[in-house]
Amino acid sequence: MTRDLMCLLCPNGCHLTCDLKPEGAFQVQGNRCDKGLLFVKSVLHEHSLKTLKVVSAQARPRYSEDVLKEILGFWGISFKKSCPSLIPDGSPERTLFRLVIEDEKGERFVLEQIPPTAFHVKMKIVKTLDFLSTKGLSKIVPYRAGPGDQYIQTYKEGLWQAVPFSPGVTLERSTYLYEGWRAGVLADFLIDLHAQSKDIPFFSYDETFSIKAYVYTLMAQIHKRESKIAPLAQSVVAFLEQDFMNIYDTLPLGFCHGDYHPLNIIWTKDHIQAVIDWEFLGIKPEIYDVANMVGCLGMEHPSSLTADLVVNFIQQLKTADIFSSVSWKYLLEFIVAMRFAWLSEWLRKDDREMIALELEYMDLLISNREALLAAWKISV
Repeated sequence: MTRDLMCLLCPNGCHLTCDLKPEGAFQVQGNRCDKGLLFVKSVLHEHSLKTLKVVSAQARPRYSEDVLKEILGFWGISFKKSCPSLIPDGSPERTLFRLVIEDEKGERFVLEQIPPTAFHVKMKIVKTLDFLSTKGLSKIVPYRAGPGDQYIQTYKEGLWQAVPFSPGVTLERSTYLYEGWRAGVLADFLIDLHAQSKDIPFFSYDETFSIKAYVYTLMAQIHKRESKIAPLAQSVVAFLEQDFMNIYDTLPLGFCHGDYHPLNIIWTKDHIQAVIDWEFLGIKPEIYDVANMVGCLGMEHPSSLTADLVVNFIQQLKTADIFSSVSWKYLLEFIVAMRFAWLSEWLRKDDREMIALELEYMDLLISNREALLAAWKISV
């Protein structure tokens, strides 16, 4: 018995192959974290979850307790026990190893091993979160510093970091899109981030990510390698070229999280516990995080684009008056342009179903532009 599934428990969207082995266990391939195993358990409902055994086919690194104690000692953390049943939120693919541990005081931390190529990005994240924390920004979790303010420690040529573990509740994927109360806390965080990051160091306004350049670079690859979808993708670019591409380089800039959406947030039952996954942080057009959030919600289900969460989120940010009128004017175009980053991801994974769905979503946004702007109370 073989089942093909796509995991829905985190933004990775891993493609999972599940094979029933002779001993009665399902062996899972394609998962990049343990959430894939939990997802398989949840969908294989023909088996009792109490007796169903699901194992990963991937070889994952393991470290002895003595090694973990030695590594944690760099931060003065006294190891008591590991907590493998606790799965940290966020994308696991940017780390080589992750484990929740508990110290002698009962406090829990996420211990992570990172690839050497990620050092500079991780240090920028570490320093940014530390800066924002000192400014008073809440709902973030700064990394643990060791002696001499060394956040990343070296152990036998491996690079390690530690961050307090933040427990949360799992989003109910079928309902959260329509829960209007989330609009307020999502907007409040961006308002606070805007206020506390105005004088942030480490970043240059002369070196910004350009979604315009990204779209044109991707289109060159699509014309070369994906002739079947090239006409559809080019029609989207034609829409953007009517006005958006011409004014893009004049859009006001600001510091952005870079991947702000509900699955990169640790939630409590009624609030935000922590905003995580800052790998794409930096100076970008100021409306970037708004466009990413709204675009991701709409991709989950287009009906959410005119429901309370999206509408109230936009209205509360407009009321705060932290973004310029020109940024709001081109919000929909920005959402469409940013979907090319997701299209690139589906192309990388050769996920034909998601490629088609992404292009369909872009067309839906374009075709319903006037109705969506009206629902969002944005005048152009």
